[in-house]
Amino acid sequence: MGTDAIDKVKGRIDEIVVLSLYSEDIFHSINTLEWVFKLDPNADIALQIAALGHDIERGMEDRTVKARNYDTFDEFKQAHALNSAGILVEIMEECGVDQKITDDVAHLVANHEVGGDDREELLKNADVISFFHVCLPLYFDRRGPETTRKRCVWGYKKLPEDLRKNVFEIELIDEELRKLVMEGIRAEE
Repeated sequence: MGTDAIDKVKGRIDEIVVLSLYSEDIFHSINTLEWVFKLDPNADIALQIAALGHDIERGMEDRTVKARNYDTFDEFKQAHALNSAGILVEIMEECGVDQKITDDVAHLVANHEVGGDDREELLKNADVISFFHVCLPLYFDRRGPETTRKRCVWGYKKLPEDLRKNVFEIELIDEELRKLVMEGIRAEE
């Protein structure tokens, strides 16, 4: 397997993610990869693909999972992770990616909401920080203050202590949003 197969996968991910109903998803995909490299400059190809494609199912409206079909937010997020992993396996197999890398990417994406081993934690943490970095303002516009506060606290709690500082370092232009996030997080500490 050469770089052609990997390049095809990355191209397919971009083609699908850009179709997401959430306009920030294409930026979140790229930004999650940037955070992966900030946290581990030597991130392997499986982590790179997982970062780019971890939310791919949201770009396939006919295959995306809906939160209303789950009892809890955590159950919804796990279904989302498994669905994205399955879609990535299909794409990687179509593109001729080595089975070992395909399995590795699927495992990483399936666990990107909960973490686990060092690499799963890395992807989870990059995803959470990227939410605060690029998704938060549009999420706030869509969901309003109460849901946004809950989502921020939920994400913040997933981060290890040493990475939580990154959330406070992100500049939020909207003063109401910044205040909401900071008060919500501080109330949980």
